[in-house]
Amino acid sequence: MKSYINQKMERKEHLLRGIPVLASLNIKKSVEFYKTKLGFNRVGYLDDNYAVIARDKFIVHFWKCDNKIHPENTSCYVDVQDIDTLYEELKAFGVIHPNGPLEDKPYGMREFAVLDNDGNLIKFGQEIE
Repeated sequence: MKSYINQKMERKEHLLRGIPVLASLNIKKSVEFYKTKLGFNRVGYLDDNYAVIARDKFIVHFWKCDNKIHPENTSCYVDVQDIDTLYEELKAFGVIHPNGPLEDKPYGMREFAVLDNDGNLIKFGQEIE
């Protein structure tokens, strides 16, 4: 069987960026958590069933769900710069995942993880130079 993963195909560029869509048990509580604990400062849309918020160049969407199994089994990864400063900022708010302190990974990333109020795992990473 042929492997297509490593084959370079001539294709036009279409993909611009990824925006996670995370599950939320309570949209307004999620938005408040991201504003007060994670420093999100822009709300693009907000109602009881959906929200769009941002910090810097990172945008996240939330959809309302009624089962905690969804957020507790969801994660996203965010590329950052000056990760040590961001880590200290978020550490002060007590949101660092117990198993996700800042550390260098064997795959060339320096990263840490946080859990939001519903259990979504968010990993922040910076390439090791």
